[in-house]
Amino acid sequence: MNTSAKRRLTLVGLVIVVVAIVLFVVLGSGSTAKALSVGEAASGSYDGKNVQVSGLVVDNSYTTEGSETTFKVADENDESATLQVTYTGALPATFGNGITAICTGKVKDGTLTASTMVTKCPSKYESAEGALTVGIMLQNKSVYEGVDLKVAGYVTEGTLADATADIRFNLNSQGEGIDVVYDGALPDDVQDGTAVVVSGKLSEDGTQLIATDVAIDSDVAEAA
Repeated sequence: MNTSAKRRLTLVGLVIVVVAIVLFVVLGSGSTAKALSVGEAASGSYDGKNVQVSGLVVDNSYTTEGSETTFKVADENDESATLQVTYTGALPATFGNGITAICTGKVKDGTLTASTMVTKCPSKYESAEGALTVGIMLQNKSVYEGVDLKVAGYVTEGTLADATADIRFNLNSQGEGIDVVYDGALPDDVQDGTAVVVSGKLSEDGTQLIATDVAIDSDVAEAA
């Protein structure tokens, strides 16, 4: 191979290397999400850029239309700072009021259009000691009507839903089940078959348990 050919090959090789580096830098910078606070994302300074924002879901701020959910997140250190979020996709069952939502996407005009969302809710544990079973509660509806209750059981398989659903899951124990209505954040570890302790009251017609809190049964968890 003559000297001229070697030079051409070397030049071509250098061009390929330079193009590869430029593409890596451009594509890499475009796909990397910058971590921002809620206030920073809402300021308008990062419009059109790929960002990641972590905030608390504002109570009862979420609405769903088809597969799209719109909600607000508040800064964990300054809840007066809020940001509107639009997310298209299946919501995790742990989504709910007050939960930490980590949203990644592009922000524009005060709204973050999230392509991905991860939720975090520290698991809560409570002993089932003194709790009713679903069977006992349903057999004595008139006795427990309007009374603050603690009911222990298991999440019935296939019934777990996110906070946009009226019924979050079915609670089963002693062969009896009851639908649980809850708008709060479920602990991360709650899934089909999880032993839980539900605090709340029976609905007026006695067909639903209106929950104020849901915790993992610490007695079952420790035994496992």
